[in-house]
Amino acid sequence: MKLYFNIEYHARSGEKLELLIDEKDSANRSYMMFYADNLWKCEVDLFSKTIAYKYQLKDERGNVLREEFVKHHLNFSHNYKEFLIFDEWNSKNFPENYLNNKILRNKLSQLVPRKISVLKKHTHLFRIEAPIYNPDWEIVLIGNTPSLGNWSYENSIHLSQTDFGIWEASVDIPEIQLIQYKYAIFDTIEGKVIDIESGENRSSVPNPQSDVLQIIADHYFRFRSYQMYHDAGVAVPVFSLRTENGFGVGEFSDLKKLADWADKASLGIIQILPINDTTANYSWTDSYPYAAVSVYALHPQYISIENIDLELPKELVEEFRAKKLELNSLDLIDYEKMISAKWKYLKAIFNTEKEKIYKDRSFKKFIKDNEEWLLPYSAFCVLRDKYKTPNFNEWKTHKKYIAGKISSFFSAKSKDYNASMLHAWVQFQLHKQLKDAVDHIHRLGISLKGDLPIGIYRHSVEAWVEPDLFGMEFQAGAPPDQFTEIGQNWEFPTYNWEAMKADDYRWWKNRFKALEQYFDAMRIDHILGFFRIWRMPISATQGILGYFYPAVPVVLDEFKARHIPFDHERYCKPFINDEILWKYFGEETFKALQFIHKDPDGTYQFKEECNTQRKIADHFKDKPADISEKLISLCANVLFLTEEKNGETVYHPRFNVFKTESYQYLSDWERRSIYELYQDYFFKRQDHLWKEKAMEKLPVILNATDMLICGEDLGMVPDCVPEVMDELAIVALKVQRMPSGNIPFSNPKKATYMNVVTASSHDSSTLRQWWKEDPGSTQIYFNQQLNQNGKAPSDLEPYLAEIIMKQHLYNDAMLAIFPIQDFFAMDENLINSKMENERINDPAVFPHYWRYRMHVNVEKLTENVEFNQKISNWINESGRK
Repeated sequence: MKLYFNIEYHARSGEKLELLIDEKDSANRSYMMFYADNLWKCEVDLFSKTIAYKYQLKDERGNVLREEFVKHHLNFSHNYKEFLIFDEWNSKNFPENYLNNKILRNKLSQLVPRKISVLKKHTHLFRIEAPIYNPDWEIVLIGNTPSLGNWSYENSIHLSQTDFGIWEASVDIPEIQLIQYKYAIFDTIEGKVIDIESGENRSSVPNPQSDVLQIIADHYFRFRSYQMYHDAGVAVPVFSLRTENGFGVGEFSDLKKLADWADKASLGIIQILPINDTTANYSWTDSYPYAAVSVYALHPQYISIENIDLELPKELVEEFRAKKLELNSLDLIDYEKMISAKWKYLKAIFNTEKEKIYKDRSFKKFIKDNEEWLLPYSAFCVLRDKYKTPNFNEWKTHKKYIAGKISSFFSAKSKDYNASMLHAWVQFQLHKQLKDAVDHIHRLGISLKGDLPIGIYRHSVEAWVEPDLFGMEFQAGAPPDQFTEIGQNWEFPTYNWEAMKADDYRWWKNRFKALEQYFDAMRIDHILGFFRIWRMPISATQGILGYFYPAVPVVLDEFKARHIPFDHERYCKPFINDEILWKYFGEETFKALQFIHKDPDGTYQFKEECNTQRKIADHFKDKPADISEKLISLCANVLFLTEEKNGETVYHPRFNVFKTESYQYLSDWERRSIYELYQDYFFKRQDHLWKEKAMEKLPVILNATDMLICGEDLGMVPDCVPEVMDELAIVALKVQRMPSGNIPFSNPKKATYMNVVTASSHDSSTLRQWWKEDPGSTQIYFNQQLNQNGKAPSDLEPYLAEIIMKQHLYNDAMLAIFPIQDFFAMDENLINSKMENERINDPAVFPHYWRYRMHVNVEKLTENVEFNQKISNWINESGRK
């Protein structure tokens, strides 16, 4: 079979296009193309009825300058032996590539793909990728020839949807003339064409060869805004769901009830926080959902004891009911009581029904299908519980993961077999309950959006099993921002991207594949981490002592070139004199003198045993805090941070260096030179490197999933981030009170399509809380953003919350998603009288107790017809249904 490829592409002198054909189990076949008749061409012999391929641009040295991140796919009719293919470059940010996802499959779950008949008399096959979310719409073709209807809507050619978002029609065009045509949308209910794609006419050439089929493989259906996918949703952590039959915490089965409410309110998407197991020590600190001990295992707190397919022993039923009433009556989650009780009942069921469980074929299949992660996870849990710590470095056995030795945990002869099987069985039950909830959500046409943490917990299964994939000697976090002046230290290890690249990002691909079992869309937490990460040495406790990695650092020669009199002791160690001591400690200075000594020049240095933040924190670990926080802050009074790179010491300016006391004691010209260096380091020199690193890994990882990908891109965002997100069609996040640029608030009405707009996030205060935080800012918002006159009320009134929600609904953004607390703010009968309970997380407090619970049962919300109808009307009117 002969394929003749043709593609229009404007290359520069010396550049050439190359065709790469995917051979599945072997290396790609490549064909260099030649340029003729204003097209790039090549001829291919193929012995298959299907093909997957892509194009890339190379320079004269063979370097790849640009490549397609999405493959082309074609099927070939048996009626022809030769095919003339007219192609277009397929950009990742074409709507067909980011909208043809799991959400589309969910919305069109009733779709039955239709086959097309390619007859021997046909001359052209038209193919366009156009994901249309309205099930009543079809794609039709109109053109300038009699065979294409002479531009008549009534004589349009109907295309068949041969797969999700793929439309094809095979036609006979006998006319020998330039073919001009356009695609249009046909409404099957109205029985007519309702709109035609915008822009210039498309064109093709006639095909006089009777034995050759001409395939016109079009891309980029030129949608108008109202034809695109738009949706509205609710964001609520699973643990925050409150139901009449709950156990003091939200469970996977409660998602079904939440979906029932969302359906009544015409909400099409539910967004939740990470749901992986975070059990480190069974205390309230495990409530932090971003510190998972496994990126695969689900958290046991989300299991419903009553929905397990085995019964609780009769002697525990009354106790269980009493405990359930006690925990469900609480305003907030009591994590320790809840998780302790759940494990008691899980163990009781397991120990009673062990023989039946071990014979369960479905359980056996679950183990077999998931053994790669389930075995090490179960062993990890057994060892964590045995040694009372998740820190495998402190275990007496199996400190180092050796697969052969760990495999025995799943052997019936092992003393740890029953304990291992308990954890495997709990995961089996969690999986079943979550899948059941997801199936219910999908039956309602609603989609589920998850949350992917950027880091992994330092004492996790992944760090134990594959330590080479992580930088265990470093910590990840974030620089100072609107949440905290000292930055954030998440204490996660960083990623060893070079090691991950070596096996084509297998670890990430597997992670996305696991998430795809449940989710239709995914929020990537701190997507900036794929460009660069803010990392600190283990010796630091505060994020302020971090620097970007990778980064173009400052080297000694640069100090010389800028005439900066670099001195390691002065620039890289805390600068302390008598005035600074008094400023920090005042009358408690005598206490600080225990930790520092005076140098001959009158300045001070920390003593060796307490010369890092970590050493100071460890010293005060079991003692009254006293002056520890001040000492830790003083430790950060440096100008530059050091890094060992390729046997050389290089330097990074400390964040906000110009705010340090050390900086204030420099000469004017020295301050000016360092400030200029600081500006260059943070805002100029890094962009090219960071874009290169992101484009190295993100396309490979994202192509491994069919989920809609959204990126949390808040904070200090370099210029390259929106560029890359646009090129890769990653949906950005816009929080109204966290704008980019030097403005007080972003205007959701100006949001472009590739955005999620919202008024609050789980890391911020709720709308009602924020309204009272800064009256001056609130007043500006009231007058300028909400266009209200006079003095702002002291509390956020429901009518104002309604205006805010409408601002976020009536715009062009793909998604408008609101925290459940902001829904409650719109109705005086739903407002939580204990407003202080509504905040989910405060990034300035670490560790934070994540314990928010809805104060209203989901069932009551579903029954609130007037409230739900109001929301539903807005969503329908705004075109988000």
